[in-house]
Amino acid sequence: MHSEEVEIHTGDREVVRDLSAECEKFLRGAEGDEGLLHLWVPHATAGIAVIETGAGSDDDLLAALRDLLPADDRWRHRHGSHGHGRDHVLPAFVAPFVSVPVLGGRMALGTWQSVCLVDTNTDNRVRRVRLSFLRG
Repeated sequence: MHSEEVEIHTGDREVVRDLSAECEKFLRGAEGDEGLLHLWVPHATAGIAVIETGAGSDDDLLAALRDLLPADDRWRHRHGSHGHGRDHVLPAFVAPFVSVPVLGGRMALGTWQSVCLVDTNTDNRVRRVRLSFLRG
């Protein structure tokens, strides 16, 4: 198995960050022709989603998460910024991992699909994502 971590700068706002460029670069370095690409976020407040980006779906996802997990005082987990407890619930809804088939050296995604980091935690501006390639 070939594995490495990449650092993603998310800034101070909620984000759905397309990881396609990082995945493609990793697969070239891993000489990944056929197998599985696995992404893992070693954080308690972020997830990985396969979603369309650029046409509003990424913003819709963040809006839905705000509706579902409001940043208010209902959360028992209270350290960090106001409503930060919701960020610790996020990985139950947006898993911290995904596996994608790799065929011919490329991720076998649908036409509009992208692999994205989902991060609602504005307290943490830098994230790590572990990419692992399992040869088929």
